[in-house]
Amino acid sequence: MPTEIQAIRCFIMCQRITQMYLPLYLVRLDERTGDIFILAGEELQVLIDENGEITIL
Repeated sequence: MPTEIQAIRCFIMCQRITQMYLPLYLVRLDERTGDIFILAGEELQVLIDENGEITIL
């Protein structure tokens, strides 16, 4: 299960991505690292760590 802050940040990030009319292809919790991975649009990749820090790749 994601942490509370991860879940909130994931919801906000998914909402922002869809506001830009980009498709969300994958939202996945990596059980090895505890990070949430979001794949959207042509090449947008987002990582949300357990502390809620967002990294755009």
